Amino acid sequence: MKSIFRLCSSITGQQQKWAFPSLLGSQRSEVYQWQERLRTVSRSSSFSSGSPSTSSGGASTSDGAAAPEQPQVRLTQLSHGGGCGCKIAPSKLQEILHNVQLDFGSPELLVGATTSDDAAVYRLSPTQALILTTDFFMPIVDDPWDFGRVAAANAISDVYAMGGKPLLALSILGMPVNKLPPGVIRRIIAGGAEVCRQAGIPLAGGHSIDSPEPIFGLVVAGLAHPDHIRANSTARPGDVLLLTKPLGVGAMTTAVKKGLLDEQGYRQVMATMTQLNTVGALLSSDTRVHAMTDVTGFGLLGHLLEVCRGSGLHGRVAAGAVPLMGPARGLATRGVLPGAVQRNWDSYGASVRLGSGVEPWLRDLFVDPQTSGGLLLAVERGAEEEILRKVQDAGFASAAIIGSVEAPSAGRIAGTVSVEQQ
Repeated sequence: MKSIFRLCSSITGQQQKWAFPSLLGSQRSEVYQWQERLRTVSRSSSFSSGSPSTSSGGASTSDGAAAPEQPQVRLTQLSHGGGCGCKIAPSKLQEILHNVQLDFGSPELLVGATTSDDAAVYRLSPTQALILTTDFFMPIVDDPWDFGRVAAANAISDVYAMGGKPLLALSILGMPVNKLPPGVIRRIIAGGAEVCRQAGIPLAGGHSIDSPEPIFGLVVAGLAHPDHIRANSTARPGDVLLLTKPLGVGAMTTAVKKGLLDEQGYRQVMATMTQLNTVGALLSSDTRVHAMTDVTGFGLLGHLLEVCRGSGLHGRVAAGAVPLMGPARGLATRGVLPGAVQRNWDSYGASVRLGSGVEPWLRDLFVDPQTSGGLLLAVERGAEEEILRKVQDAGFASAAIIGSVEAPSAGRIAGTVSVEQQ
């Protein structure tokens, strides 16, 4: 794939490749206008009904002329799912991939598909490894700019979760062009480009199709020293588990769609989803951090199970220690949850033992799909407090120690998790 594509002036078929510099460069002032207008909308009447508005209202361009009106569009109404809740359920994915050979034995492939890790890692030299990942989904919020930002942050997170630094990104764009105005699609791309700018990488091109539902995401390449790669399958017996972001994204974004989340709650969940997991690259050179993964569509327990299966260990979670976003508890107790919660539990609940006192709403939040969630770290026992301070100092104020992983023993089977109310 070429790193930069030419922009097609009109849509003549179902596929087109385009160059971001020409698309965004000529519209830079308009992009900044949209950004400010979205902030204004979110501060004013957009939350009067409990959810952010995507209407553009009246605005002017940099030369003072009136900007063209954009119709009100609710992106989440154009798709059957949203965010990482769009993922195929773990059990169904295993069924699909059963007996499909994906790895043909390349000695330079350090991380492949066998351990369900966050990205592939290929050794280029004794001192350099290439990290490759792709992630995309349907709208999780109605605001186009915010949708683009969340999708980009979520995709870039996979590189950080492997312990690497992102290098560049390419876009994956599928849009119902007969339903969405070009200006709305432009705002989605511009939101993604802004997060790439924050990560210090170019959005160097991409591929687009005319699709029945909106889809946006990135292919991201990154680099790391081979010794600094942190897989999800390298936890050690006795390691302590740290979680860098609070849970509740799925519940809160479901509340947005139902008009049940106020402006403060919307800002909180957006801040969580758009916070880049840069701390992964910071910690990758610390030999006391043994394993790392990001918590996304399969929920905390689903991704912890991947760590336990890959490492041959049993996981323990102290339920009361897991950080939650403020509104999440109330929403979960009222059943305001995405459908993926039940799909996740049905897929892997047999591998989870819930202790007495773990209420159903809390279990639901532990399997709640997190879009652009935090990092789950397996840290050498004795170093957990120091590592926790590093994570918190890096801007992850809600980070917490949530449990441990142990060698299999009586009643504690490898590849399973126990949740205890403590």
